[in-house]
Amino acid sequence: MRQRPNDHAAAGTPPRRLFVYNGGFLTKPRIRRILSLAGYEVALGKPAKDDLIGVWGQSPTSPRGEWVAEHTGAPIVRVEDAFLRSVLTGRDGEPPVGLLIDRSGVHFDPSTVSDLERILTEDPLDDTAVLNRAKAAIERLRRAELSKYSAYDPTAPLPDPGYVLVVDQTAGDASVTASRANRNRFREMLFTAREEHPTARILIKVHPETRAGHRPGHYKPEDLDPDMAFVDAALSPWGLLEGALAVYTVSSQLGFEAILSGHRPVVFGQPFYAGWGLSDDRDPLDRRQRKLTRAQLFVGAMILYPTWYCPYRDRLCTLEEAIDTLDARARAWREDRAGWVASGMRLWKRTPLQQFYGRYRKLRFAERRATAIAAKDQRRHMVWASAAADHPDAVRVEDGFLRSRGLGADLTAPLSLVTDPTGIYYDPSAPSQLEILIENSADLPHWATHRAERLIARVLRAKLGKYNTGTETGPADLPQGRRILVPGQVEDDASIRLGTTDVRTNRDLLIKVREANPAAVILYKPHPDVEAGLRIGAVPDALDHADAVLDGLSADAAIGLVDEVWTMTSTIGFEALLRGKKVVTLGSPFYAGWGLTDDHAMPLTRRQARPTIAQMAHAVLIDYPRYFDPVSGEPCPPEVAVERLSSAASMLGRPAWRLVAKVQGLFASYAWIWR
Repeated sequence: MRQRPNDHAAAGTPPRRLFVYNGGFLTKPRIRRILSLAGYEVALGKPAKDDLIGVWGQSPTSPRGEWVAEHTGAPIVRVEDAFLRSVLTGRDGEPPVGLLIDRSGVHFDPSTVSDLERILTEDPLDDTAVLNRAKAAIERLRRAELSKYSAYDPTAPLPDPGYVLVVDQTAGDASVTASRANRNRFREMLFTAREEHPTARILIKVHPETRAGHRPGHYKPEDLDPDMAFVDAALSPWGLLEGALAVYTVSSQLGFEAILSGHRPVVFGQPFYAGWGLSDDRDPLDRRQRKLTRAQLFVGAMILYPTWYCPYRDRLCTLEEAIDTLDARARAWREDRAGWVASGMRLWKRTPLQQFYGRYRKLRFAERRATAIAAKDQRRHMVWASAAADHPDAVRVEDGFLRSRGLGADLTAPLSLVTDPTGIYYDPSAPSQLEILIENSADLPHWATHRAERLIARVLRAKLGKYNTGTETGPADLPQGRRILVPGQVEDDASIRLGTTDVRTNRDLLIKVREANPAAVILYKPHPDVEAGLRIGAVPDALDHADAVLDGLSADAAIGLVDEVWTMTSTIGFEALLRGKKVVTLGSPFYAGWGLTDDHAMPLTRRQARPTIAQMAHAVLIDYPRYFDPVSGEPCPPEVAVERLSSAASMLGRPAWRLVAKVQGLFASYAWIWR
């Protein structure tokens, strides 16, 4: 498959000057940055013969650049948002994650042959690896319910299936004008839909900008028959398409998504996706005669044509990385848009929590009246999981499993948190959202499993775990033989209180492991919070039961020294599974009971699935937590969090908090002081 025609930077050629006459090119840093990385230097003034002129599609300002091009002979480059743009619209101030940079025309105007049409016409589109990428990406967009704009609630109730979906667009939209359509054409489309489906309900999908009051659509209430209705709620287009019998459109991108979802849409305009044998074209474009598959159309429109940008790494990127970005941001918007009332949150946690959950509406912190405040302000209610007994109906919040480079008890801000509306992962007495995700992970598609495998490889290369403290070099004189790692835990930790029965202290754990393995070399690793004097769980006589104590050693280095791990409920057990070690559990941690561990505690019979390590890791590291990038200040995918944890020399909290942490350790049993 050929190289993108606009990717000069990748080809190593000098940047081309791009003269612009639209203020948006100058005032929107993201657009300038993407153009710069793609090999264009935005400039003002009069272009020379070797320069280019940049215009925004066929916007009202484009005639300025067209006039200059006509009088100077400089070629025009038309720039548009990519088909996967952002969560909120540009009018809401959110920058795009990709641009369409076209040297030939504009994709929605059939009077020109755009770069996209040339790709779809001339490129072989037969690379198996790229076609497989396309199929996986289509499925990812569907599962994450991502579209050009993704500010909708996937849980909102959808219309009962069995309707015909007619797609409205905004009046004066450039793609509508380019297809020579107007209100009469839209009314004709509605009449045709009724004529061809005389007994079906007809729903008219209102454009998001019409719903927001920015621009009017083409349909008016008087156009509707009694069995027709407007759909003006912020519903997932993928959900709407799934319930539709048929789809009618002029030139909306929803027609493209209809093709991806398995429809053959009826098209009354001449958009880029018409004419390839995938749509029912009522105004066919004769020059388009090639027959394409859905995957081939997607490769051209979403992989070869756009220029994608990664805001975390400030570089051009692949479609898959752009999907990662929007997936993380869409999840944050969908969960946080209504705002939160937070309870049970220690004072030092409030700033990190605002960063995580207060991006769209600032958190309110309350205790006794939290439920009433949440109801009054139409907010959701969250509580730190250890305080959930006081707020049993709230969403529980806890640290994630790739948390930080530094201790939580040392007041280091987290890069990952989990929000669980069902339970919490360390309490086996009832299912949690993580347990549900692990149960379902055995049915993950191959691309999701491959993503988890790549993430595991990154985690192992970077030697990462939950806290990422300690040295990387272990003792040189350890005894040889079958080595067992026994990770110590904080003894008043909720995972021990709720997830263990027979063994509840680090000393008893060591005794139990020695009794079961009298000839083994037992290495005890104290919990870093306990080592730092911040929490309880010290074992002064550890060497009476272990062959060595691994003071100050990182979890990764400690796991690397042994053949197996015996634990109550420590997350080191999960980290050992990722590293291919045998794990024996004496409690009921989240990773036990799935056939991956040797479980000595009472079995949890409800855990019936048998996922692979990679499938479990997808649930634990990708689906369950949310991640925050401290560099960009944005929600981010786990791969970015791994990079930040890998490269940061230290992410310790502010020195002023360290004394507080010491005091907290003295009063660990009185958690109410810190709420």
